[in-house]
Amino acid sequence: MLSLLSPRSRHGGGATLRLAAGLLACGGALLAVPLSVRAQPAAAATSSAAAAPAPMPMPAPAAARGTRWTLSQALAAARENSDVQQARQALAGARADVLGADHAPLPNLVTKAASIDLQNGPGPGNLFTRKRIDKSIGVDWTWERGGKRALRKQAAESAANAAEADVEDTQVQQLQMALAAYYDLLAAQDRLAEVTAIGQSLADVARMADRRVQAGDLSAQDASRTRIEAERARADVRAAEQAQGEAALALAQVTGSTGSRLQAVDTPWPSPADDKAPSDADLAALAEARADVRAALARAQSAQAALDGANALRKSDWTVGASIDHFPGTSTRQVELRLQMPLQWGYQYQGEIGRAQADYAKAQDALDNTRRLALLDLQHLRQTLDNAARRAADYDQGVLPRARQVADSAELAYRKGAIALTDLLDAQRTLRATLLEALDARADYAKARGAWLLRTRPQLLTGTP
Repeated sequence: MLSLLSPRSRHGGGATLRLAAGLLACGGALLAVPLSVRAQPAAAATSSAAAAPAPMPMPAPAAARGTRWTLSQALAAARENSDVQQARQALAGARADVLGADHAPLPNLVTKAASIDLQNGPGPGNLFTRKRIDKSIGVDWTWERGGKRALRKQAAESAANAAEADVEDTQVQQLQMALAAYYDLLAAQDRLAEVTAIGQSLADVARMADRRVQAGDLSAQDASRTRIEAERARADVRAAEQAQGEAALALAQVTGSTGSRLQAVDTPWPSPADDKAPSDADLAALAEARADVRAALARAQSAQAALDGANALRKSDWTVGASIDHFPGTSTRQVELRLQMPLQWGYQYQGEIGRAQADYAKAQDALDNTRRLALLDLQHLRQTLDNAARRAADYDQGVLPRARQVADSAELAYRKGAIALTDLLDAQRTLRATLLEALDARADYAKARGAWLLRTRPQLLTGTP
């Protein structure tokens, strides 16, 4: 039987690729010798193959000389990449702002020298004890009124909460990118194995065609067709190698790795499952719990506190102070008490309040928009997951088995002389294309499932609470 099977496929019984020598039979030949070809090169060749013309070698897959990563290892690396570290630095700065906001105005040390008689002179004696100079030293301190310090601290704490949620949101985004890149690499590796095995099979068929032409059992035209198919498969292998290298570089970029030869290992494709679709209320609750929504909510709370702080400016701060004066000849123990307050004549901080109101309105609009986009994003992720699951199931359970059956039937019909070689090759090309499309469907489902879980139940993939 003539079939093409993926080394990682759950269908078809493993990595064996079987092509029949009936592909090369013509004129109703009575004997067709089947040829079994595996994804890996055969351990030994027959004596007749050794006597055949020089074969057309297929390029072997490039050896992966880098880190062999599982999905959990790739996600762990992406969770701490440079983008996440920059978000953590922003969080450290926001927490430092809390310390800067939560303190009272610093006192001022005030000294002065007054009543210096420039006409008659300050008199003889020590500068600090005898000369007639009114000297004083004291402290001034601003008394903040209206709860300005508490509002300042509240605004800074809310901004720090937003920065903390930003770290989590950045981690989710990087995890989504790493998961997509990982499954792209896994699909590229499987695709390379597929096309390499297919190419190896067609190269063996082309060698047999040359032998049959020499034996007069096959026309040169049919042999040329098989060689064309082998050359096309050879080009597909080169393209698959390039795609695998690009996928490895993409994964290295998001995980912060310096190696250009990463390899995905020990990660099976997830099986499509018909889990219960969430209700609208469930989606709304999931959207509200997202990190980006929590960050927008914290920024709105910070803007509200800043607005309250701007309104508190209308309650003027008082500056109180006291000094001890020393004036020889009059008294060496004098006390001065001071009180200062701004007079809000003609201006009551309308500019600061207007700016704070605009910032608060902007933060509220951003919160509403973030909530809306978060809900739409969850709906899109769920819709993509459902569509990808149905597509993967259709290929695994319907399209791919039928393509194998058509290819087997075409091979049997060709051996009996019922169809031409062109029809058989078309059936085999359809099977090869279906195999690769099924692989793409499995990759799309794996990425859609991972993106959904990272936004709803990330602990299932990352192992973190």
